[in-house]
Amino acid sequence: MNMVSSRIKRRSFLTLAALALVALVSNFVVFSGLSTQDIKDQLGDIRIPGAAKKPWHADDKPSDTPLEPVDAHPISLLMQEADKNWRKYEEDRSTSFRQTVRNYRRKYGRHPPPGFREWYKYARKRNVHNVDDFEQIMDDIRPFWAIEPRVLRNLAASMWRDEEGGVSGIHIRNHKIAKENNPTWRSETMITLIKKFIRYLPDMDIAMNRLDQPRVVVPWEDMQALLAKEKETRKTPPESVNEFSQNLEGLFDVNDEGGEGDKQDPGWYSHAGKQYMEVASTACPPGSPARANNTNIQDAEGTYKERLGGLVTNFNRSSDLCTVGPQIQDKHGMLYSSSSMLATKRLVPILGECKVNINSDILFPANMYWKHDPRYDYDSKWDLNWEDKKDMMIWRGVTSGGTQTAENWRNMHRQRLVMQVNDTEMAGKEVRILTEQPEKKGEYENYREFHPSHFAEEHTDVGFTETWGCIPDCTFYDNVWTLKPKVPLGEQFKNKIVVDVDGHSFSGRWIAFLESKSLPIKATIFREWHDSRLFAWRHFVPMDNRYDDVYTLLTYFFGVGTPPASRTADNADANGKAYVPRHDIEGTRIAGQGREWAKKVLRRDDIEIYMFRLLLEYARIMDDNRDRIGYSGDGSELDRYDGVSPMDRGDHQ
Repeated sequence: MNMVSSRIKRRSFLTLAALALVALVSNFVVFSGLSTQDIKDQLGDIRIPGAAKKPWHADDKPSDTPLEPVDAHPISLLMQEADKNWRKYEEDRSTSFRQTVRNYRRKYGRHPPPGFREWYKYARKRNVHNVDDFEQIMDDIRPFWAIEPRVLRNLAASMWRDEEGGVSGIHIRNHKIAKENNPTWRSETMITLIKKFIRYLPDMDIAMNRLDQPRVVVPWEDMQALLAKEKETRKTPPESVNEFSQNLEGLFDVNDEGGEGDKQDPGWYSHAGKQYMEVASTACPPGSPARANNTNIQDAEGTYKERLGGLVTNFNRSSDLCTVGPQIQDKHGMLYSSSSMLATKRLVPILGECKVNINSDILFPANMYWKHDPRYDYDSKWDLNWEDKKDMMIWRGVTSGGTQTAENWRNMHRQRLVMQVNDTEMAGKEVRILTEQPEKKGEYENYREFHPSHFAEEHTDVGFTETWGCIPDCTFYDNVWTLKPKVPLGEQFKNKIVVDVDGHSFSGRWIAFLESKSLPIKATIFREWHDSRLFAWRHFVPMDNRYDDVYTLLTYFFGVGTPPASRTADNADANGKAYVPRHDIEGTRIAGQGREWAKKVLRRDDIEIYMFRLLLEYARIMDDNRDRIGYSGDGSELDRYDGVSPMDRGDHQ
């Protein structure tokens, strides 16, 4: 009781002392002629006992306590929902081999593949954070169970033979790379990755896409039949053999000096320079906007956007071409006029770095994430703490993304972004943002008369460094763009916000953006290997592919206007009642959470772990005995291993 009483007295004393200090500073300010802002700045550094601490920056470990919203802005609520989903993700992780095996069988209706125990130990030694989250692999592999293994082996062994087909061949024999056909820097980089764990792999042939764009578009009806057949094949026989079959027929003859051999036709056809939704829509459900050619924007928006400010509420749905395709088919370079597109309607086993939601390519971690390249690797040299960064959003790039002409360049996504945040282009134009309601502090409403030109000049540094990819040449840009100087990736982190948009395909800068102390904003139609591991509004900020929410986002984090109560004729600006307070705490929180998370789940070790697991699953669908091979144990043989080296459960538990 005495200890409690003493604590109360001490807290009361500290509170009175702090209040006295506030009064002293205030009196000093009155007689010193400091401005109101000076007063706020000085009082803001005074710590009141019991009050919240000053915001952490991205070097600190993010708090795992739920975010307490400072106002009713939709972004605050979206952050809360993202935190809740992430916590569920964390709580559901397996913590032992026994649990991992049980969860595998429960989710997929099969035994894990041969080599699964070795993969588990390999992953644990590299501090895997979530040993269960390989949903992308399982989704990609699933329909191939409906195709005969010998057909898959033939395709994988021979697709590289057509040199114009854009496929490299990698051939593994006796735990070594026996041969590489139709090589490229991509396949050579993949080989350096595979060598990390090749001693555990059976003989196999790998067909790798060497083009930027994804390849496989299976019609929806055909895919449903494949998935139904896969479901019928699920079983967990007790007599399964825990090893891959030897001497499978139909593998590529590595001593072949160029003979054609017997090969399946992958059915490639060119769709370059044409609208991609003509192809993509065939892989969508019959009632979807893409199949029905439904361009009702409001109906589609309701499934993935917030009415207030147009904020993205469902990042996965925002890149679903079956939903948003009709809205953005003339607003994205690959969709409007792809520079290279070799596609097929046949389900073929080709590995690719990225795809859109309607593709059936098998994803693997992009080579640029594995290959050390200063253009894409994170560099901490200029990565300042949040409070020392400039209040700017930066982007640099070339005019890639589609085949550009003097007539169609405005339909390209990168060009639209540059125009959207160009102060000259936006002069005299109005856009929608959210503004605080005059009579309801902390509550927001749509404001459609915002003039963004001056704000863009102050807070955006976006532009092209080079024109490229035009027909017949890029001279038509001479009177359009003023090219900007290149800014090395590391130097871009001097700014608070970095924005990531597609090029010809995915952007290789994404992981570096997440690793930085800057806040990453992402707009994309492409899916990558790690997407299920990232939570929008907790690890990054999602943006609509039309960029119609860009000023809602920027005004939220940077703030704009004058509070209604403080507005006078002298401080009013062209935007009238528009007012959004700065949300620095939220900005630095998301930036820090993304940075911490990238260090846990997007490491080079995680790329190894993912690729190893992928090739085990890939090898099994190629095996004639795939229904009778696999790990059939209960996982108990590693109980001691797991006990000595327990799985990290996270600090929030």
